[in-house]
Parts: sequence; structure tokens; C-alpha cells
Amino acid sequence: MFNNDILRRVRFALNINDDTMIKIFKLGECSISKEHLLGILAKEEDENFVKCKNNELNAFLDGFIIYKRGKQEENENNYVLKMTRNNINNIVLKKLRRALQLRSDDMLHIFSLAGLELSSSELSALFRKEDHRNYRECGDKYLRNFLRGLTTYYRNI
Repeated sequence: MFNNDILRRVRFALNINDDTMIKIFKLGECSISKEHLLGILAKEEDENFVKCKNNELNAFLDGFIIYKRGKQEENENNYVLKMTRNNINNIVLKKLRRALQLRSDDMLHIFSLAGLELSSSELSALFRKEDHRNYRECGDKYLRNFLRGLTTYYRNI
């Protein structure tokens, strides 16, 4: 999935307006203009389309955590998640779970709303560190279904 798709789907699922999106980006220490936001949210065919970079998506997700849960105290046990092409979906899932304060049962329920049945061990593999032997890369199918289930969960669609 493209970063733009992820932002559009999260925005739709959680019914976030433009001003709130800009505020969330700012909380994630990324100032963007309304025009840039509209470009990021535009479809690929649109002439105003702007590709969303990994650091912008990461800033939005970090800002979303702060927006939903408040600023957390920094401690030395927090490790920084570095986004790569291979782990971006895993990081999106981790940060959405943290921001929305979802437990494993909630996550499994959201996946099932989209018609994807996961076991708890399959789910936990998506949240492991990359160097763990049971780590599993989150494919686009999983993220797409999670965002579809999130829409059903929050908007009853």
C-alpha cells in the first residue's frame, strides 16, 4: 500500500477532518500546509497529487498517538522504530494499536470485521521486533483488511 492510501483510509475510518489532520501532523513535529495535506489526500490521478513520504506518515502516526493519548514521558527503554520498505505496515499497525489503545482481542475483532480470521499467535508475530525469530512481515493484505475492519468498527459501515 502507498502511504497516501494509508492516510486516506485512517482519515476515513476515524472521521478526521482537515484541521485535525494538520494539528496531528504538527503534534508529530511536521508542519504542513492545507494545500500539501489536500495533495497528500488526493487520488493518484488528480493533478494536485503529492506523494506522502515515510517521514510524513511517521510524523502523522506519532502525532496521532499524542493526539489520542497525550504526550508521553521519554525514557531510555523506548526504542525508535525505523521505517523501511519491509516493515512499514508493521509499524503502522503498532502505532495505530498504541494510539487507539487496542488490546489483542480488539485487534482480532477488527480483523474479523473485515473477514480475516487471525490467531493470537499470528497477530503477536506482526508486533515482534524484526530480529525476533517469530517476527512476521505484515503484508498489504493484512493492513488493508485491518483498515477496512477499523472503518466498520468506528463508523458501523
